[in-house]
Amino acid sequence: MSDTVTTPKTKVTTKVERPRLHKVLLVNDDYTPREFVVTVLKAEFRMTEDQAYKVMLTAHQRGVCVVAVFTKDVAETKATRATDAGRAKGYPLLFTTEPEE
Repeated sequence: MSDTVTTPKTKVTTKVERPRLHKVLLVNDDYTPREFVVTVLKAEFRMTEDQAYKVMLTAHQRGVCVVAVFTKDVAETKATRATDAGRAKGYPLLFTTEPEE
């Protein structure tokens, strides 16, 4: 009698999941000039003058506005660079990120 144990061969498949997306948010403040905010939006997020103005106005009216949606690394980098552009000029301009639902 043989004590050989046979185990079935299982095939492991890995599911590739899309990376979670993050929103870049523009937070309104009462000190940063509107023109400067539009300039930063155009430079960092490659918006047209009209798009940038609408985003800035929405943030001004509602207190916060979604600027764009990216992967986590890109969103954090863009938010940091845009916030730093404001800080370099002495403005309290703030961009933040949060996961998209």
